[in-house]
Amino acid sequence: MSAANGKPSTSPYQINLENFAKRLKALYGNWKANKSDLWGDAGALAIATPPASEDLRYLKSSALNMWLLGYEFPETIMVFTVKHIHFLCSQKKALLLEVVKNAAKDAVGADVLMHVKGKGDDGSSLMDTILKSVRALEGEPVVGYLSKEAPEGALLEMWVEKLKNSGLTLTDVTNGLSDLFAVKDGGELVNVKKAAFLTASVMKTHVVPKLEKVIDEEKKVAHSALMDEAEKMILEPSKIKIKLKAENVDICYPPIIQSGGKFDLRPSASSNDDLLYYDPGSVIICAVGSRYNSYCSNIARTILIDANQNQSEAYEVLHKAHDAAIAALKPGNKASAVYMAASAVVEKEKPELVKNLTKSAGTGIGLEFRETGLNLNAKNEKELKIGMVFNVVLGFQNLTTQASNPKSQNFSLLLADTVIVAEKGPEITTSLSSKLLKDIAYSFNEEEEEEPPRAKRRVSEAEAVPTKTTLRSDHGEINREELRRQHQAELARQKNEETARRLAGGGAGAGDNRSSGRSSTELVAYKSVNDLPPPRGEMMIQVDQKNEAILLPIYGSMVPFHIATVKTITSQSDTNRNCYIRIIFNVPGTPFSPHDANSLKNQGAIYVKEVSFRSKDPRHVNEVVAQIKTLRRQVAARESERAERATLVTQEKLVVAMNRSKPIRLSDLWVRPAFSGRGRKLPGTLEAHMNGFRFSTSRSDERVDILFANIKHAFFQPAENEMITLLHFHLHNHIMVGNKKTKDVQFYVEVMEVVQTLGGSRRSAYDPDEIEEEQRERDRKNKINMDFQNFVNRVNELWGMPQFKDLDLEFDMPLRELGFHGVPYKASAFIVPTSSCLVELIETPFLVITLSEIEIVNLERVGFGQKNFDMTIVFKDFKKDVFRIDSVPTTSLESIKEWLDTTDIKYYESRLNLHWRAILKTITDDPKKFIEDGGWEFLNMDASDSETDESESDKGYEPSDVEAESESEDEASDSESLVESDEDEEEEDEEEEEEEEGKTWEELEREASNADRERGDESDSEEERRKRKMKASFGKSRPGPGPSSSSGSSLAKRHKGRR
Repeated sequence: MSAANGKPSTSPYQINLENFAKRLKALYGNWKANKSDLWGDAGALAIATPPASEDLRYLKSSALNMWLLGYEFPETIMVFTVKHIHFLCSQKKALLLEVVKNAAKDAVGADVLMHVKGKGDDGSSLMDTILKSVRALEGEPVVGYLSKEAPEGALLEMWVEKLKNSGLTLTDVTNGLSDLFAVKDGGELVNVKKAAFLTASVMKTHVVPKLEKVIDEEKKVAHSALMDEAEKMILEPSKIKIKLKAENVDICYPPIIQSGGKFDLRPSASSNDDLLYYDPGSVIICAVGSRYNSYCSNIARTILIDANQNQSEAYEVLHKAHDAAIAALKPGNKASAVYMAASAVVEKEKPELVKNLTKSAGTGIGLEFRETGLNLNAKNEKELKIGMVFNVVLGFQNLTTQASNPKSQNFSLLLADTVIVAEKGPEITTSLSSKLLKDIAYSFNEEEEEEPPRAKRRVSEAEAVPTKTTLRSDHGEINREELRRQHQAELARQKNEETARRLAGGGAGAGDNRSSGRSSTELVAYKSVNDLPPPRGEMMIQVDQKNEAILLPIYGSMVPFHIATVKTITSQSDTNRNCYIRIIFNVPGTPFSPHDANSLKNQGAIYVKEVSFRSKDPRHVNEVVAQIKTLRRQVAARESERAERATLVTQEKLVVAMNRSKPIRLSDLWVRPAFSGRGRKLPGTLEAHMNGFRFSTSRSDERVDILFANIKHAFFQPAENEMITLLHFHLHNHIMVGNKKTKDVQFYVEVMEVVQTLGGSRRSAYDPDEIEEEQRERDRKNKINMDFQNFVNRVNELWGMPQFKDLDLEFDMPLRELGFHGVPYKASAFIVPTSSCLVELIETPFLVITLSEIEIVNLERVGFGQKNFDMTIVFKDFKKDVFRIDSVPTTSLESIKEWLDTTDIKYYESRLNLHWRAILKTITDDPKKFIEDGGWEFLNMDASDSETDESESDKGYEPSDVEAESESEDEASDSESLVESDEDEEEEDEEEEEEEEGKTWEELEREASNADRERGDESDSEEERRKRKMKASFGKSRPGPGPSSSSGSSLAKRHKGRR
């Protein structure tokens, strides 16, 4: 920092003069604009800051210091008038404040006057000087001060005494300062977001896991002990891997942990020394608040242990009300609208809980934990503005439920989040910690076979709520398959509930919007007849490249046609050396004809469908045809690119980082999709800038900008068994790479050079040249992988900065050990899961499926004897077609099922491929019936196997799995089948179905021989009899619950499945 005299200062403190000037101007501007309304007609503002204290306190005087100067100046008196700013402070502070003189003069035209108090001086004479200056103001000056702040220390006590005895009129300016602090600027919002990220991280990565561990291990820990541990995590962010300096952070209040029926929802509540209570039906409330650079943030979560129906329903209502309150934080709304929105939800969902709802939905938050004037209650009519920050707190207090233990009978619920009022909608800065019921409700039930279960661990199935995976392992011997089946049953219930809520809210939409009409503008080749090119003398076909038209001689006149109206053009010749040109036009009403605005505008018009011309000059015919085709291709390509660009989402501009000593850069990369053009492809460089990446080659027109905000997923895949190391970006919205529209952009390097051995002779494995070449290839691969890894690490650090936390970006790496082979498009590929996606990034087209967008997975053609199966992925958006990965080896079935189960994706198995388009249409047409009929459980093969004699026509979207014996039933009915089959079905007589099942080989052979004798076929060869025997016994490889036939003519063929 530079002092006023230009000499460098040795002080570790540095006042940001730019912020000081901007905020001083805002202070004087607000004071002038709202002098009578908020500032009590004050002509001078007197703000005195008390001595430093170790106690947690929130004072307007300290807040003004922090807001204006960036630091708190204890025992300092500031007096603002229109022409002067007085500082009464010690010598050390005066030296630090010297730098603001010029900035204050430039900003508001006020002179800064320093009144330095010596060590032995009580400051009385300096105070008199300041008050004398105030009395000299025009008229009868009114002095604004903070009447609600009690003076602390001898200096402030003397100042307040002199102020009250000065004869000046005093007024309180608390409301003025509250209004001044209400709207935060960019720098303040960054501090709030950093504080909120720390707060939510402590809740997610420490408080909740700590509670889980205590409950799981049945430890006895006091609330106060848990509070102390949480406070340490806030004060030392590095312990939870948060890169914030410890000297910049502090707590807003000691963390609050409450349980055991004693709950206090006020911010002033404290954690007592009682032990954490976590028996069934118990409720635990956790609240954490932290500060960064004195800016506050807050979060509160409620944890339910083996909750009953009453508790889970009350929490769901609170969750909805809390979301409604947050949604009402929009610019222009009144503060009262926030509480009214929450109250309306409770009134609608559970009116009996209205009396238990907290009387406020929170307060403003910033330099003060509770900003006066920004209370979110039913009476506050203050208008919400962009940049305001609120601590949205909502709870139910003094609720009761039936329980044997008195500690479980009384409970309360609380939710709190720090929310910024933004232009595009509320921004929840503490969303890192989930408040969904499935994430905060735990089940710790133990059902032991040997000894009767303890009373305190019992809860009925009817009272079960969606819970996290049970943390304690069962004492009984349960194999992995049984555990997976239990988890899948729970997932099925949750998935059906989630789907029902989404369909009830219209989330899946109705109708089929898979294709949309392509609009086109009116085609105009020439605006008037005068624009036509002059005639050439002979009536010949002309091609006007400039106006993109062809002129055809018709009845002695040259008639122009825009090239876009031409559908096809062909030429041919006959034996008389006559050449013919045939031109077919796009005419409305013909199949596959593009929609044209002219067809609507001129509905009664008559169109020329085609014309033919004859010529004796084959050279001219070929030239005309080539010109027309070339022009048509150029125009079509240009219009296609224009149409694709028209659908692109407008994005912000890339902010290029300037003058950086160590740019984040990766060189010699290739890009996919590649740039178009006939020239030689060139490698390029990928650089990370302020808000995105830029890839560029040495050609000026070959450049791709990828903004961080547009990245949905980022992947890094080092070369192991592949030939390339790659970075892949899957985007939210399409961008143009050259003239190609894409959502996937990949940058890669080939780690192995293509080498062709001349002569074709095999080389020895011990050949020194061969060994040296292999070593060079390994070194090259390792170096490339390391370069990519360093780039990824630096970008991950960049994305870890607070301004990018909301984007939640991090490079993901494929988990090769979970990979499997399959056919996602036309060729077999190695498909690999990541932590959030299922990807295939080597072959094109790329495959990137977000796991959170998956509704269910159906494993099809799963059965005895099958070498492979198909994996059908159904998305939550029912308007989107399912995605099917064909021909997955059966050896991968168990690992895929285990992976799906661990990622909480519900899967089903079926023996046939289903007609999913018809199924999804049935669901969207009648979602109520779909839910009433059990939701996705119609896919449950186990349930279907247990039901017999059930017709497939009972439910349009509920096909029952058919066994090998019944696969040959005739399905050539008029009703649409939901099962795809490429095999012709054989007819089966009803009499043959009544035969008993499970015959032995000897019985089948004997029956076949009898049948042969009855038909007189005893003379059949041994080979023919053996074939009949194999055919007859095939159907018994997997007997079903229903009757089966044993005759060779009625047995089912093996289902081939879709190829």
